[in-house]
Amino acid sequence: MIRNIVVLSICLALTITNTAVVYAQDMPATLTPPASPSPRINGPAVFGVRPGSPVIYSIPATGTRPMKFEVENLPKQLKVDAATGLITGTLKTRGEYAVVLKATNKVGSTEKKFRIIVGDRIALTPPMGWSSWNAFGETITQEKIANTARAMVKSGLSQHGFTYINMDDGWQGKRTGKYMGLQGNEKFPDMGALVDTIHKLGLKAGIYSTPWETSYAKFAGGSAETATGEWKKIGNKFGAISFTKNDASQWASWGIDYLKYDWWPIDVEHTEEMSKALHSTGRDIVFSLSNNANIANAEAYGRLAESWRTTGDIYDTWQDGNAFWHFSVSEIGFSQDKWTPFAAPGHWNDPDMLVVGQLGWGPNVKPTRLTPDEQYSHISLWCMLSAPLILGCDLDKLDDFTLGLLTNDEVLEINQDELGKQATHVGSNGSIDFFLKPLADGTFALAAFNRGDVAKATNLNKTSFWGIPGRITRLRDLWRQKDIADFNGFRTQFTIPPHGVLLLKVWTGK
Repeated sequence: MIRNIVVLSICLALTITNTAVVYAQDMPATLTPPASPSPRINGPAVFGVRPGSPVIYSIPATGTRPMKFEVENLPKQLKVDAATGLITGTLKTRGEYAVVLKATNKVGSTEKKFRIIVGDRIALTPPMGWSSWNAFGETITQEKIANTARAMVKSGLSQHGFTYINMDDGWQGKRTGKYMGLQGNEKFPDMGALVDTIHKLGLKAGIYSTPWETSYAKFAGGSAETATGEWKKIGNKFGAISFTKNDASQWASWGIDYLKYDWWPIDVEHTEEMSKALHSTGRDIVFSLSNNANIANAEAYGRLAESWRTTGDIYDTWQDGNAFWHFSVSEIGFSQDKWTPFAAPGHWNDPDMLVVGQLGWGPNVKPTRLTPDEQYSHISLWCMLSAPLILGCDLDKLDDFTLGLLTNDEVLEINQDELGKQATHVGSNGSIDFFLKPLADGTFALAAFNRGDVAKATNLNKTSFWGIPGRITRLRDLWRQKDIADFNGFRTQFTIPPHGVLLLKVWTGK
């Protein structure tokens, strides 16, 4: 009887040199097969909401449109839009509601078991979405954000679970209005209308702030020198007057769903102040702390926020960061073991945004400097780490290779697994490091990363299977979504390219 499944992260035959800069037109064909015309419901199997907060969940599904959506056993307080799959309403009573999501088109139909949990925790799986900083820096505008939301839907990313459209630093204007909260500046003339545009697309809206008087990009922060909101353009300083409650109320009135709260060092006092303010609004707003959290405060972060940055800013290099406070993908990704005990549903370690696609940190973007193999490793590792999957690229400039990286549902399922465990390093074979991640159904994910500069062969020896019971009965290459028919036990060798990753799903049994 087959009783265990293991996922082993791998990519084969992308032998790109360590120093090459690979542009979009030079990218190899994507490994991810095209989506089937038949319906497939993607995303997590669970959704969390607090009692009395609005339920907003858009069923992510691929397949030929138009598509009809239904939800079996849906509580009467909720409704589903049959044409879009958007579930809305309010549940006031704590508890768990087991439903069945259904999707039908002219080709066929499918269904998926799903749980709505009404309790104290939200973000029961890592948030998936986009944030503006790595593409546009402080040059964001209302139209750029709206265009990005439309591109999220047009590209199909929303059908794979990408949900949040987050405005980073650069939107902030003067304090005024009913709540004496920060308003949009001249680049954001109507924040309420922008959020409505995002919501009507079935997406969620995020915003940026800091408890400092001035943000990193020298815009207004969450405190000021006077009760009327005057502030000074100086960094790293808390103003005499806190406007935490004012801003939280303003964001809730606009319909904001996500807050990136950015300062250093992240302290418990200001974290708790904002956490209470967000909860008091009666709206579920994912609370994301940035940046470079102190692990000594990890238990408090887990109590007060949904995610916290474990590092400084990521940069699109594989090994050495190129500036102060900028870190490479491998520096960040392979140093997360100490944070493992603090990852859980509703509480996520955040190793920063994904650096694939076209990036710029300002008005102009260019292709990531990561090679194709490094990009496969980057996505695989972030999925293994149960990290928030927040894109930073220009969604209007997505090439087929980048889309393939971001729309492989069998890979994304590792990230969205409802057990919420983070992978840990369990062994090595020369330059190859193995990471293990338990999954909700009692199975595992195991990733083999070649951190060396030359291709390396390895087999599935006992060292690489620490903690995994039984013998292998079946292997599946998750990037290609294809079973490996000729697997021959521990005698089969796999060659992993430099900076590449081996990604398999492994069934085991007696």
